Amino acid sequence: MENTNTTTTPRLLEGKLGLVFGVASQRSIAWAIAQAWAEAGARLAFTYQGERLRENVEELAATFGKDVPLYPCDVTRDSDLAAVFANVAKDFGKLHLLLHSVAFAPKEALEGQFLDTSREAFRIAHDVSAYSLLACARGAAPLMTEGGSILTLSYYGAEKVVPHYNVMGVAKASLEATVRYLAYDLGPKQVRVNAISAGPVNTLAARGISGFTNMLRLYPKISPMQRNIRTSELGGTALFLASDWGGGITGEVLHVDCGYHAMGMPPSSLLKPDA
Repeated sequence: MENTNTTTTPRLLEGKLGLVFGVASQRSIAWAIAQAWAEAGARLAFTYQGERLRENVEELAATFGKDVPLYPCDVTRDSDLAAVFANVAKDFGKLHLLLHSVAFAPKEALEGQFLDTSREAFRIAHDVSAYSLLACARGAAPLMTEGGSILTLSYYGAEKVVPHYNVMGVAKASLEATVRYLAYDLGPKQVRVNAISAGPVNTLAARGISGFTNMLRLYPKISPMQRNIRTSELGGTALFLASDWGGGITGEVLHVDCGYHAMGMPPSSLLKPDA
């Protein structure tokens, strides 16, 4: 697969070394960000979860050339994470960039009421979606000897109720708090930690959320820009945050949602007239 983006990207990340968690397919937000980073000069390595996704990630990574490092990793296993960062140390020697685009909750927890969330679903959602950022940052920090940028992906459901997002919204709120605490801990090392709060994107993971297609239809009607976001816009924002252009930004959750988060009420055209 060739990248069809014809825009010339400034080489803002020339010589930087990055590790990407979360690519599943060419529709993945992680893949859009990886493309933007690579076009800006970064050399990247990728993780994949399980043999089912390995072929997809191999095929995509091969578009960046030969010998792109690939590492198996289940982020719920400390041994897998330890092996990943040991391999990064061997293959790269150091690290400047880390992308964490990992989230999961059991399907039944994304339907019905949040009130019915089981203890196990709550644990899994927080382990995979929030604690894994902490674990990844802990593995990356010793390799970021020249400073660095850690970036994760959040969603507006961390701040406001989105029906059916349920426990994932609570886990994303935990993720955003984790960003702030990591920014404090890693700031003296000149390692910045930020999140992008992205509008809905039609990814494999998103399609598992009940009512997601309605969400895609609703955003253009409410957001000031009257459209859904483009993955290239997430890539551009991630490039900014990873580069020296975003050098003074840490502990931030930056909304890239065509302004949806700014709206307190739907536009008057969507409201029924008073009886």
